[in-house]
Amino acid sequence: MRNTERTDIYTRVTNEIVAAIEAGAGSWTMPWHHDGSATSRPVNAGTGKAYRGSNILSLWIAAQAAGYASGRWASYRQWQALGAQVRKGEQSTTIVFWKINQRGEDADGDDEAEEGRGRTRMFARGYSVFNEAQVDGYVAPMIDLLSDDARVHNADAFWCNLGIETRHGGNEAYYVPSEDRVQMPEFAHFKDPAGYYGTLYHEGLHATGASHRCDRDLSGRFGSDRYAAEEAIADLGAALIMADLRISVQ
Repeated sequence: MRNTERTDIYTRVTNEIVAAIEAGAGSWTMPWHHDGSATSRPVNAGTGKAYRGSNILSLWIAAQAAGYASGRWASYRQWQALGAQVRKGEQSTTIVFWKINQRGEDADGDDEAEEGRGRTRMFARGYSVFNEAQVDGYVAPMIDLLSDDARVHNADAFWCNLGIETRHGGNEAYYVPSEDRVQMPEFAHFKDPAGYYGTLYHEGLHATGASHRCDRDLSGRFGSDRYAAEEAIADLGAALIMADLRISVQ
């Protein structure tokens, strides 16, 4: 894939996120602040594998915009293989498949001279998928749902394994870079577990910026581009973790 095509993919995903933020700005409700429905984690109906990276955001945004209640997606041929048929006139959603090419060549192998022989590179291809709500003749399999207690247990276990110091008390939640710790209000101060864990993991994502972790610049002041970027990292990162934990982020 050429650099211009890669740029087009980045631009499309960025524009989708910006449009979703602008559309939800009045109510502070983003596509990744879902209501606990099946759209909490998009999965491929054919393989059962969960989508990753920017594809999660793209499919969340598409599901919210169209009002899809399902988080199952698949290509036209995959739906056919499952005995289902995409309805005529339905619009597809574009996702991206990334591949690492160890030979340093792209999918066509014709820009090797430009990129350099033997260099490991990544290239992307766009694929069209359709939601379960866009097809006929599909019977969804039964899924065992985790109990609320099990989800809370998993969220606690995941957090403990991160090894980030956490203190409780007061009425504010924040990360203290100089002490590398997260400060949280008591659990009882939140209206539900989702509110607590959504906040906890938001602050935990800030903690990943520490110099001994991802080493991001955390010096941005409120209102600056750097501050806005860091908040986006924390909010989106927390939403992805919460989706894996199957906890609603409202």
